[in-house]
Amino acid sequence: MRAIEITEPGGPEVLEWHEVPDPEVGRGDVLIDVTASAVNRADVLQRQGFYDPPPETSPYPGLEASGVVAEVGTDVEQFKAGDAVCALLGGGGYAERVAVPWQQVMPLPDGVSPREAAGLPEVACTVWSNVFMIGRLRRGETLLVHGGASGIGTFAVQLAKALGSHVVATVGSAEKAERVKELGADEVINYREEDFADKVRADVILDIMGAKYLAGNVKALRTGGRLVIIGLQGGRKAELDLGALLAKRAAVHATGLRSRPVEEKGTIVRSVVDNVWPLVGAGAVRPVVHAEVPMADAAEAHRMLDSGEHVGKILLVR
Repeated sequence: MRAIEITEPGGPEVLEWHEVPDPEVGRGDVLIDVTASAVNRADVLQRQGFYDPPPETSPYPGLEASGVVAEVGTDVEQFKAGDAVCALLGGGGYAERVAVPWQQVMPLPDGVSPREAAGLPEVACTVWSNVFMIGRLRRGETLLVHGGASGIGTFAVQLAKALGSHVVATVGSAEKAERVKELGADEVINYREEDFADKVRADVILDIMGAKYLAGNVKALRTGGRLVIIGLQGGRKAELDLGALLAKRAAVHATGLRSRPVEEKGTIVRSVVDNVWPLVGAGAVRPVVHAEVPMADAAEAHRMLDSGEHVGKILLVR
């Protein structure tokens, strides 16, 4: 098969389309003929040499994919050859084929094309597990989403709104603000012009920035609020005012998805299929696709992501 290999740590130009060995199919694996994958920030970090894939995971980038089941392992009864599926991956989505534990495989939601479905597993599992399973966002509460125009942001805005929350998002431009409002955000804050910590009080905050936003996030929390940190784009280390956290009886969670055991990922995947897929099928939540790029041109897709001008997901299609 062919796959995108990272020839050395560096810029998008190190991504090259090569002939590589076919993946091995374990007893509990599903082999997928890939229709499409999607670009995530973790792929950029892996390309730069900062985020190695977990042990016993494909070395190729790509944390999600859609396609058709080509083969199943001897212990797999939940899927069969010919099924249209999408999957949450530890790696390997930038390829013609990928083997994945059956627990991380999902049927396509109703009304979503095979290509569009490639942009759903990572954002759906990330948002559902962090905002609702960990953050326990409830109807009527306020969610603050940082990076509201990103793939995760556009999905979080829609899902929280569909489940009855008041949604506030931060973005970096007026154009992105309009797009995010169209997706259902009740308030949008341009972080280049305003300080979100002075404008919003949130029950749950979904944060991709880390250190840079830590103090502002704690300030923006309501009493009993939950801050969930899923990215470190603004740095790893910052001073935490425990007194402010204590006074608000608030909590800080820092989580990752890629390195979790298969069983934990499977629990999240099943919960997404039960709770999120019906909303996608009903049209209340939809994948937001910025562009489709041929998989062999993954370098161009990474340049788009690096530019920061995208809204939603960038797909790699075959």
